[in-house]
Amino acid sequence: MIITKEVEIGGKILSIETGRFAKQANGAVMVKYGDTMVLVTAVAAEEEKEGMDYFPLQVEYREKASAAGKFPGGYIKREGRPSEKEILSARLIDRPIRPMFPSHFVNETQVVASVFSHDGEHDADVLGAVGASAALTISNIPFDGPIGEVRVGRIDGQFIVNPTFSQVKGSDLELVVAGTADSIMMVEGEAGEVSEAELLAALKFAQEEIAKIVKIQLELKEACGIPKKELTEKVIDEGLKNNIYELAGNKFKEIVHSVLSKEERSAKNKELAAFVKESLASKYTMEELPVKEKEAGEILHDMEKELMRTRILDEGIRLDGRNTEQVRPITIELGVLARVHGSALFTRGETQSLTSLTLGSKNDEQTVDGLSEEYSKRFMLHYNFPPFSVGEVGRMSGVGRREIGHGNLAERSLKSMVPPEESFPYTIRIISDILESNGSSSMASVCAGSLALMDGGVPVKKAVAGIAMGLVKEGEKYAILTDILGNEDHLGDMDFKVAGTSDGITGFQMDIKIQGISFEIMEKALAQAKAGRIHILGIMNEAIGQPRSQLSSYAPRLITMKVETDQIGLIIGPGGKTIQGMQRLFGVDINISDDGTITIASPNKEGAAKCKAHIKAMTATPEVGEIYDGVVTKIMDFGAFVEIIPGKEGLLHISQIDNKRVEKVSDYLKQGDKVRVKLVKIDNGKYSLSRKEVLKEENSNNGGK
Repeated sequence: MIITKEVEIGGKILSIETGRFAKQANGAVMVKYGDTMVLVTAVAAEEEKEGMDYFPLQVEYREKASAAGKFPGGYIKREGRPSEKEILSARLIDRPIRPMFPSHFVNETQVVASVFSHDGEHDADVLGAVGASAALTISNIPFDGPIGEVRVGRIDGQFIVNPTFSQVKGSDLELVVAGTADSIMMVEGEAGEVSEAELLAALKFAQEEIAKIVKIQLELKEACGIPKKELTEKVIDEGLKNNIYELAGNKFKEIVHSVLSKEERSAKNKELAAFVKESLASKYTMEELPVKEKEAGEILHDMEKELMRTRILDEGIRLDGRNTEQVRPITIELGVLARVHGSALFTRGETQSLTSLTLGSKNDEQTVDGLSEEYSKRFMLHYNFPPFSVGEVGRMSGVGRREIGHGNLAERSLKSMVPPEESFPYTIRIISDILESNGSSSMASVCAGSLALMDGGVPVKKAVAGIAMGLVKEGEKYAILTDILGNEDHLGDMDFKVAGTSDGITGFQMDIKIQGISFEIMEKALAQAKAGRIHILGIMNEAIGQPRSQLSSYAPRLITMKVETDQIGLIIGPGGKTIQGMQRLFGVDINISDDGTITIASPNKEGAAKCKAHIKAMTATPEVGEIYDGVVTKIMDFGAFVEIIPGKEGLLHISQIDNKRVEKVSDYLKQGDKVRVKLVKIDNGKYSLSRKEVLKEENSNNGGK
């Protein structure tokens, strides 16, 4: 039976259909908005994997080139590994649904969103999230949803839900918001220095639209009538729990209340866990012991969580001894890497980013292809998180989804401050290498990236800083935490990252692990984040208050100029011969845009300047009466051909070579000679030159001598 539910969102119909496609999945829906269609399936294993101590959820988002009537690029002509866009879209689906599964549900679960039709106007990522929620909601898979997800833009002060690609380009704010009928679960986006009040208004606007999407999913669930799989609640061994509390309660409290480094705390926790397991060995049989040891580890984890949260809520004191609003100590070093174009070492507590800047020409831009129109990126931020940054051994097999997500957030936070191409024609790449991590390395990347840009002399508009906020909430009692530690992220209820300048917010990302976060809490978190951001900006401005006046001596020198579009072919030459010759001659890299903008890149300014003068001469229009320093290109019986400007030749007739009669051209000129000539006539694009006229003028200037 095919069931469809519809709702109007942003003036268009959002429909969710089930019963036609992928009927062997636990849940499957086709979501349609405009002519964009996404099939989302949800499947869970019947039995949980033995020994599983985490929730094995896999979320995949795939865009099929055929959806936009395209062929995939490359030789194979088949979709390959997911693009960066697909990975980021998968994260926008994963993050809001993951907290909605029961904590004791650990069956392998996979959600797959496949874009089968794309209208070129609406991004399919938010539709994938709606479909994931709907597929899970109507299935027998335990899920505490549904959730909805929308994109919000703003043009001329008016919020727009699910804006088109062209509307997003004209927006001063773009965010993706996911939530339940009455609570926000996730936020991610960028803005052009908006205020905290404006961001909050955007979230409230989104919440109203999300509630509509949640409503039709509940209607769909009721129409499908599929009961949820019953779960057996995990029974806690109260005797074991009491035993561990007696053995370790006071010792664990002492650890939690001590100001320790991340390594010291980890060592103390391991020492306590070993003590507990050793104590259990005498109380249980060899068959019982492995199970009890695993349960003991879970109890110790919950004990740490309870002790940390209680101390924060009752005393306002955190694991490292700070109060709820303090930022960890910050140190900044600039220019630490000798040959890069700009660098910064930003350390905040036990989180450290070594960030480098590379400047390049237009040829270094990244070409991005997908379902929408192909475009180029001239600003990139890449984030690396090696295992040694957390004191671990791990495989370094490529960039992970988390690294792509964190790099994207930092990039979006900084890009509005990057100067436009017209005034700074460089391609810009920032690399943030995380050398230590204990809380919010993505926000450290924002700070270090801003500092590296200034150190490299990039004329950014303002400095940008980022900070991560946390939350501990029990009932009506809550505490908002500034600049959270890794443990506070893991054991807390919120991770809210806010980046911006002294005048407003430029980037943000929020993940909520519990339901019931009010707008009042969000408002307070934003206000507290602003205070923390201003504090960090003050320290950054002390280190470097404005961009350096000059670029690094190792950075390429770029010169731009513009020619008429009908002259582009002349500069390129047949088969690229002319442009390649100039690149070799002057030691430069030349890029020509379709509008006639030319960018000349060179390791030194002199080479670029000479190349510009050469192109200027090539594209100049010869004028009658002007004198040119030409070069003889060919000798004929009736005269000589002289190149007066690159690519343009004229005839110096035998009668115009000298004031006296010339019998033989080769007596006066040979190929390659430099000769001063005057352009005396242009006839149907042919240039007539005279050396005789130049000699007359020179004699006249010398008093006839």
